[in-house]
This record gives sequence, C-alpha cells and structure tokens, in this order.
Amino acid sequence: MSRQENEWPLEPAEFMDTRSETKDERMDRNWNELLQEMRVLQTGTQIIGGFLLTLPFQQRFGVLTEAEKWWFLALVVLAALTTGLMLVPVSLHRRLFRHHVKDKLVAAGNRIVKIVVGCVALLIAGCAGLIFSVALGQDAGLAVGVGVVVVLAVLVLLYPVLSWSPGRIRVSEDPEQIDPSDRGEP
Repeated sequence: MSRQENEWPLEPAEFMDTRSETKDERMDRNWNELLQEMRVLQTGTQIIGGFLLTLPFQQRFGVLTEAEKWWFLALVVLAALTTGLMLVPVSLHRRLFRHHVKDKLVAAGNRIVKIVVGCVALLIAGCAGLIFSVALGQDAGLAVGVGVVVVLAVLVLLYPVLSWSPGRIRVSEDPEQIDPSDRGEP
C-alpha cells in the first residue's frame, strides 16, 4: 500500500517544517522541549510521591489490609523508579556533553519520556485505586484503578494516534493555505 505524497503519516524528516533552522538548532529545540515535558512529569511524580510518603504516618494506615499495604509499597517503588528514570536523560546529557551526538541524546530522551509517561499514568491510576480501596473497599479500589488506567490509556495512547490519523493532516507548500482543522487544531 503506497501513500500519497501529501498524506499523513509522514516521517519526521518528511514533515514540512517552516522553521529556518540548522540541524543543531533543531536538536537544541527538541532537547529543550523534552526538558519542558520532563519538568511537568517530574512535578506530578513528586507530588504523588510526597503523598505516598506521608501515608505511613497517618493514623488510618494501621488499619489497611495486607493487600492495601502491598499495593501502597508497590506504588512507592513505582514512584521511586519513575523519578529515577527521569534522571537518565540528565545523566546521558552529562555523559555525552560536547560529544556532538545530540541527535542520539534527543532520540534516547524521547524514548525515556514515553516510558515515564506510562509510569506516571500507572502511578496515578494506582493511587486513585488505593484511595478508593481504603475509603470504600478493595472492589471499589480495583474498579477505579482499572477505570483510570483505561481512561489514561485512551488519553495518552489513543488520542494522539487518532487525532493525527491519515487524512486529518494535509501538507501544503504554503503554510497559510493549510486549514487549521487539517492540523488537528480546533
């Protein structure tokens, strides 16, 4: 099956870019965009991690079931690993600084951020499920946890795919001639 020249999906190199920038400038911009995304993820993870770290010091923590305590501990480990995973791009940047491999750094950072987004989604769903489990029982907690995972999977995985599906995007030589609805804009 061949695709028409003006039809999505386009490879990044084929995507019409109206910026006048060198490859180095593009890599710098991509790296900065990744850093901004990581800042958002890091803040969310820190808030959730902080919430989890306060739970053992609450009076009701002692009445958690054995399953809820293991659920809580799994979430603490997930929060710690997610936070640690966000350090990898920084560590890579420090290691590869001035080695002229920013394209590889951006590609690795992109993969890591995708994994972190998944981990944060699981962390959010797990925390929501744990809260409902403590408040209403394990069945409610499991239902809410699974429900949040499904909703987040749709928002984080399916929405980006469906919003940029074939036929939604048309590339024109003149960016002014592109209808905003063809870009997925409202």
